[in-house]
Amino acid sequence: MATNLTLRFGKRTIFENLNFEIKSGEFVALLGASGVGKSSLVKIIAGLARPTEGRVLGSDGKPLDGRIAYMGQHDLLYPWLTVRQNVTLGARLRRETADRAWADHLLDQVGLLPRADALPSTLSGGMRQRAAIARTLYERRPIVLMDEPFSALDAITRAKVQDLAAKLLVDCTTLLITHDPLEACRLGHYMQVLSGHPAQLGAPETIQGTPPRAPDDPNVLRSQGHLMRLLTEQHR
Repeated sequence: MATNLTLRFGKRTIFENLNFEIKSGEFVALLGASGVGKSSLVKIIAGLARPTEGRVLGSDGKPLDGRIAYMGQHDLLYPWLTVRQNVTLGARLRRETADRAWADHLLDQVGLLPRADALPSTLSGGMRQRAAIARTLYERRPIVLMDEPFSALDAITRAKVQDLAAKLLVDCTTLLITHDPLEACRLGHYMQVLSGHPAQLGAPETIQGTPPRAPDDPNVLRSQGHLMRLLTEQHR
């Protein structure tokens, strides 16, 4: 997916010669300390920023334009639009006819169909995140990039939305940026840590079992501890 990616701001090199590939259908979690370059990397992959050097292509060797859905840290729902209108926002911006049946199917999947005509101000934080997931999936893109999309949720709601995301993204190629080792171990087929100055990717950390894994799964607990040690060592 990424070949020799380098990003510099003036004399500061954020990362240099990054190379990695995510296979079709894989869910990969990327961790690292704040400021290491995770969000910059995902924005480059999404086409929202340009690298200083290198390129991003699909496994078929073609650009990823039109194949990516991006979900950021905040739900970014428009307060004057209903839930359904927010879900179909992409179609509205492209001046296409919204696929109401598909939108309602997704809203039903995330448990929000009864609130389809409600405004975002009437929803809880968990409901808003579920609406954002539905909006992301509405685009029917094979590649989904998520930048800490669940970080603002309480622990219980976060776990529920994580389970839902794992279920709905099962057929997508997904890259999740997270600071949370537990979240990474529950959702990822494998995890990688971005660290150093300039930042480099560590070796993939695999974990047994199928996402979403239970929080008390022994493999999750063991891998979570290992990732925490790796992240802690970055600050020594």
